[in-house]
Amino acid sequence: MAHNIPNDVDRRRFLAATGALGVAGLAGCMGDDDGDDNGGGDGADGAVGQIGSGREGRDAPGGTSMSDMPDLSGELTVYSGRGEFLVGELIEYIEDLYDDFDLTVRYAGSTDHVNAIVNEGEGSPADVFYSVNAGALGALADEGRTRALPAEITDMVREEFRTEQWIGTSGRARTVPYNTEELSEGDLPDDIMAYPEEFAGSLGWAPSYGSCQAFVTAMRIIEGDDATLDWLESIVDSGISSYPDEFAACQAVADGEVDAAFTNHYYIQRVLDGNPEASIATAFTSGDAGAVFNVAGAAVVDTASDATLAENFVRHLLSSEAQDYFARTTFEYPLIPDVEPIGDLPTIDELDVPDIDLTQLSDLEPTIDLMREAGADL
Repeated sequence: MAHNIPNDVDRRRFLAATGALGVAGLAGCMGDDDGDDNGGGDGADGAVGQIGSGREGRDAPGGTSMSDMPDLSGELTVYSGRGEFLVGELIEYIEDLYDDFDLTVRYAGSTDHVNAIVNEGEGSPADVFYSVNAGALGALADEGRTRALPAEITDMVREEFRTEQWIGTSGRARTVPYNTEELSEGDLPDDIMAYPEEFAGSLGWAPSYGSCQAFVTAMRIIEGDDATLDWLESIVDSGISSYPDEFAACQAVADGEVDAAFTNHYYIQRVLDGNPEASIATAFTSGDAGAVFNVAGAAVVDTASDATLAENFVRHLLSSEAQDYFARTTFEYPLIPDVEPIGDLPTIDELDVPDIDLTQLSDLEPTIDLMREAGADL
């Protein structure tokens, strides 16, 4: 479950504390991990027009600047399922742009926030729910606790990454990191179901981690429970190594402990950010559970005291500055078309992503049952 950061955190503590903070994991029963674990450093000074650490040689981002968006004025409460140490600097930047804007942020796991908003009922102080995954956004919408977003906001991203009730703000692709001293990309099957029968090397994963469980959930949705159980049993029988989180699995690949692993893409970028010469590269599968693309995103809560202000805050998360921040600082995929991801990665258009309802990835209980039946080290 998620390790909650105390509510109503004073956002000004972020910059003072960030030098002393390590990056810790947010993992939960709805896949609440936010890529916040042991994540590598981003200590460089920000460039003009950028938020957070810079990346040498990166052009100014495209898209719509915050300066061209409606001003934010009034009081707003955001329930954030994204860790303060990842997005606190961005949120502080947005607040500091506007003299008449007073922002309160409550940090906790996305699942915890969904439960809190539901339990608080019509008295919830939440105006915006900022989630680490689509499953939690869908769960809140299914409870009838979100407001429809205007088309001028939802039209900013591709239709598969939003609904009328919520919108994705950044994305993550499932990948197969591999050790470049042991393997070439051609040694890796492009079908996730072919592991381990068609793969001769050693493997790693983080079966207790929310992103891994969401990946197996996608396999259940696409392939069915019986085929997923067969795959899990084969993987476990192959002697796959278990790690506490997906950054650790990627580091193990780079260190030569295992030849390949199953992780989100940004953990590979974090390893490379710490050591650009690390022996790790990124491979992708095609159109299957190993190629799922999930999103973090935001919704306006039905109790929002000023729905227009809440909508305009969500719009700021899709600004060129915010999207560039996600690329450079959290190593995610930006979701507006004019900002490119960091690293030698294909664009979203070039990925072969399966067509599934991302909100279904929150259905983890049957997944955990199958993983335990297969003998996974949860």
